[in-house]
Amino acid sequence: MLTGFVAHASSGVALSPVPGWHSAMTPSLTPPQMAQDNSRLFHALRVACRLPCAGGGKRASFTDTWRLAWHEPQQTSGNGVKLGVTVENTASHQVSDHACASAGLPPRRLAVAPMLDWTDRHYRYFARHITRHTWLYTEMVTTGALIHGDIPRHLRFDPIESPIALQLGGSEPADLAHCAKLAENWGYDEVNLNVGCPSERVQRGAFGACLMNEAPLVADCVKAMRDAVSIPVTVKHRIGIDQVEDYGYLAEFVDTVAAAGCTTFIVHARNAILKGLSPKENREIPPLKYDYVYRLKQERPELEILINGGVRTLEDIDSHLQHVDGVMIGREAYHNPYLMAAFDARYYGDDHPVLSREAVIEAILPYVARELAEGNRMNNLTRHILGLYQGQPGARRFRQLLSDSRRLAEKRVALLQEACPLGTSLGTGNRTDTRVF
Repeated sequence: MLTGFVAHASSGVALSPVPGWHSAMTPSLTPPQMAQDNSRLFHALRVACRLPCAGGGKRASFTDTWRLAWHEPQQTSGNGVKLGVTVENTASHQVSDHACASAGLPPRRLAVAPMLDWTDRHYRYFARHITRHTWLYTEMVTTGALIHGDIPRHLRFDPIESPIALQLGGSEPADLAHCAKLAENWGYDEVNLNVGCPSERVQRGAFGACLMNEAPLVADCVKAMRDAVSIPVTVKHRIGIDQVEDYGYLAEFVDTVAAAGCTTFIVHARNAILKGLSPKENREIPPLKYDYVYRLKQERPELEILINGGVRTLEDIDSHLQHVDGVMIGREAYHNPYLMAAFDARYYGDDHPVLSREAVIEAILPYVARELAEGNRMNNLTRHILGLYQGQPGARRFRQLLSDSRRLAEKRVALLQEACPLGTSLGTGNRTDTRVF
């Protein structure tokens, strides 16, 4: 057990050593340098900074291998709060996750899929207040956008979003290596290569699902990225393309890429039809073949296999986890985000109090105010939370108020509070949902 760490949580995250701290860590070290020196401890403390302060030594589970305990917070001379943090290695509870355990990250038992126009930084900030441990993936960012475009616009994220993966689109090994290094420098926990998008625009760029026909090139891309960074490099792909429905095609693709060092594969259990179907139709029309993904894991137990496609309920997740290492949820996590409120306790063994829907709104109000002050549009923020009350009384009014262009133009943070269904406990101190999932 290592004790006595001090975290200063004010504007951003800064960590200061106290007696007993690892001798290589000094106040002059930047977070990326700290991460390189001891990524496991840095990540644990970064998480400690983002979670609510809990006095009296209240304990909260972080992962299966690390536990954090907070001591009584103390006000500093500035505006920060000094938190005493205890980090304990519970080595008897080893995680089976291949890539995450060594970095002190939660296993990829659950993940939210990269979704264009949806999983931007505003959605991810919102989602993180519902689930602490679920992996969040960015929208796909092309290598060209990073090499020739506005890097901060594409890579900026809040530390609260971690664990977070950047999904890259591209097919030039050198370009992907350069962009993977950017991701690592910006603090991302993983780089994921898109080999599953079937859109014609992506095909014109010679990447996405069409790369399944070029497994050796994908392997070269993976190797180039792995040579450039120390964070995990993963691949998200389909089970086949067009009319190729042979399991052997999928197995050969995975084996070729695995030979380049990739150990984590996220498999959308449908074929990608490159001509004749829209991206939306490609998510619905090709039949799901979960058995292909199950077999992949059964025959290659050394690989970490996540399944994606058609996952909508906790029961779906439970069923898949009997066969694979993890489950990636797509549109259900966007349209019905409060489904994720059950994830931490059910799949990570973390029994921390779950924020109620009203408490989630309350928690993001400062973020909304800050983004509006920076000139962001209200709709860019509110559109991601419209599904928060799905299936609940007052859901329709909630959506209507937060979609009303006249009200949104006023840029009033209080609109989010006003939209909450009548009779909720927003602002009264009720911050938990005690239902059993």
